[in-house]
Amino acid sequence: MPARHAVWRIIPTSSIMELPFLTILLIATLIFIVAALYSSVGHGGASGYLAVLSLFSFAPEFMATTALTLNVLVAGVGMFHFMRAGHFSLRKAWPFVVLSVPAAFIGGSLKVSEQLYFILLAGVLLFAAYRMYMSAKSTVTDESTGNPALAVAFSGGAGIGLLSGIVGVGGGIFLSPIMIFLRWATTKQTAAISAFFIVVNSLAGLGGRAMRGGIELGIIWPFVLSAFAGGFLGSYVGSNRLSGSLLRRLLALVLLIASVKLILVSF
Repeated sequence: MPARHAVWRIIPTSSIMELPFLTILLIATLIFIVAALYSSVGHGGASGYLAVLSLFSFAPEFMATTALTLNVLVAGVGMFHFMRAGHFSLRKAWPFVVLSVPAAFIGGSLKVSEQLYFILLAGVLLFAAYRMYMSAKSTVTDESTGNPALAVAFSGGAGIGLLSGIVGVGGGIFLSPIMIFLRWATTKQTAAISAFFIVVNSLAGLGGRAMRGGIELGIIWPFVLSAFAGGFLGSYVGSNRLSGSLLRRLLALVLLIASVKLILVSF
């Protein structure tokens, strides 16, 4: 392995519970914050989890499979809350999902080099940081003017699904701005649709990774517990009222720092 990538193997998956207690507590706390914030808008938080894990130099396979697993958990809780509140529209959701699921499976089954993975992930985190920062100051009118154009939804869903499967995210961070910008759904409808989109794509991505033997989880129960607690709190609050902007700006800063670190170690 090239020397520039050696940092990513500092923490073997099997040694996670051998980390200092305060380190595990710090990671779990950051994951709780990420889960609470992302779930408030119907997202699973994978880009945030990847940012946190990358800051602590975990191995890429562990990062991706952990992020997807937490994604399913948190987005699943969010999907329950937003659906229960009556915000989900299957008519608006299915055109994006029909091709994104097989594409996410294919993406998860692909084995890419660590350098390419880091570059792709850095791009995803930069985009996520931009979207998170912009959402903190957004004053867009919350209204829907129509249903998605099928050609755009099919092609967009397939592209998002493929990238999501490769990197280890659910794709909601890409889908949400498209639906809101084109006014295909209200904010809360978008949150419900994104949660559904993230769950099915994350499961497909995990399936693709399992097929090629790329699942590497180790002992992640502290992260699962913190993600579940954050996701339950965030989605419950988000399904009734909008979250504050300060945490969004802070999370955007974390995503930006993580993406810069990835870029520096990739070249």
